[in-house]
Amino acid sequence: MSCRDKPGQLINWFLCSLCGPRVRKLWSSRRPRTRRNLLLGTACAIYLGFLVSQVGRASVQHARPAGKGPHRSRAATEAPFPEIPLDGTLAPPESQGNGTTLQPNVVYITLRSKRSKPANIRGTVKPKRRKKYAVASRVPGPEALVGPSLRPQVAARAADPGVPGHVPGANLAKAGERPWRWIQGPGARGGAADVQLPLAGESNIRIYSESAPSWLSKEDIGQMRLLANGAVAGLQPTQSRSGARLLVLEGTTRPSVPACGPSPCGLLKQSLDMSEVFAFHLDRILGLNRTLPSVSRKSEFIQDGRPCPFILWDPSLSPTNNETHSSVKLTWGTYQQLLKQKCWQNGRVPKPEWGCTEIHHHEWSKMALFDFLLQIYNRLDTNCCGFRPRKEDACVQSGQSSKCDNQDAVVLAHIVQRKQDPRHLVFIDNKGFFDRSEDNLNFKLLEGIREFPESAVSVLKSQHLRQKLLQSLFLDKVYWESQGGRQGIEKLIDVVEQRAKILLTYINAHGAKVLPMNE
Repeated sequence: MSCRDKPGQLINWFLCSLCGPRVRKLWSSRRPRTRRNLLLGTACAIYLGFLVSQVGRASVQHARPAGKGPHRSRAATEAPFPEIPLDGTLAPPESQGNGTTLQPNVVYITLRSKRSKPANIRGTVKPKRRKKYAVASRVPGPEALVGPSLRPQVAARAADPGVPGHVPGANLAKAGERPWRWIQGPGARGGAADVQLPLAGESNIRIYSESAPSWLSKEDIGQMRLLANGAVAGLQPTQSRSGARLLVLEGTTRPSVPACGPSPCGLLKQSLDMSEVFAFHLDRILGLNRTLPSVSRKSEFIQDGRPCPFILWDPSLSPTNNETHSSVKLTWGTYQQLLKQKCWQNGRVPKPEWGCTEIHHHEWSKMALFDFLLQIYNRLDTNCCGFRPRKEDACVQSGQSSKCDNQDAVVLAHIVQRKQDPRHLVFIDNKGFFDRSEDNLNFKLLEGIREFPESAVSVLKSQHLRQKLLQSLFLDKVYWESQGGRQGIEKLIDVVEQRAKILLTYINAHGAKVLPMNE
């Protein structure tokens, strides 16, 4: 080891070489012995102090543990240790040539457990960074009520003088609810409380962002707010075996006797038909736009106070038959023939012998896809011949489930058009079933369908259906809470997503075409 590595030995050698001749010269000189002894003692004291300091420093360094202490050198701190494994195992100390062992410079490294990234929940509604303020929704004005479904037209059989008239104030309020305040509607008897209106600052349609979802138009939002928050002016009787009630809402005009047509109306159904609200949002997301706006609303007409679907009444719908509730009478056999003829497709005028109706060919494809996702059987399979029905199904209760021998003669139901637009269908009575297992799906609804709408299929393939349904259904506060919040909504979406996968597999297996149907 060189002298450069041992500064203490270098200093010793320098002092000895320097002081040796001086000491001999002083000792042999003729100077007084007293002065010579003083100089010699001073030099020895200095050298002795230097030796003591060197010995003390070496003892402190040996006593200090390796790799620890606040006075570690910068080189030892920054030096990497690639040979130290990170799994907690250390190699044995290396042996030197002289038989001694060299203790390794151990550096203890504490590995923090890697924090797992939270799961990416599909369809998560992204929260806003800014503070949310719920905007109070008011009853829409005239500009929000302009549309084909709210124009003051004569309603079919609703405003007919032969039908029993409006029943104002006929004990409509059975039990008042705290979130609502009662006001007296026009035409009601004095002192009769027959109207509910949300308190100021409250709205059942909540929109926290600057704009509503893109698949809902301004007209849809205005009609949803009208149905959810509008005051009820009266009750109009309907011929419904399901117990539905037709409520007259307060509109921009106030006729002497409220009736559907001059005033907007809504059809209040039973709480078991809550899937009507889900069907409306699914229809808008898929780009079909064939259902009527629907919201969930608590009403004084239901004794148990549970929310019920409230669907906009459209006076422009064509008159329907009392038995089939259809504006066009079709059987299953005739329907299959229409699918083969492809009536009105590509602007082609059908021949008289084809037996075509005024309904466009693409409308049947949209209806079949929509009904399959929700398993709606009361349009194309009224006798429940395509699946195993349950006791509570309408076809079993009416005894029609046993009439599947001659399916060509089975009459279709709920095939409805608008009077001013007979080419397109309007999907009514959209009660879906989410509890039907995958091995009991009704594939008869897809029979004869060879084309499917591109807008709907693209949404099913994009894997954004869950996110859009969550965002859309969140707008309806009453429906969201009635289904158990997000957890309950997720279960319904799981069912629809699984059926969408089955439908896409069916399309590929049967070679069906996916065409744009935006005529």
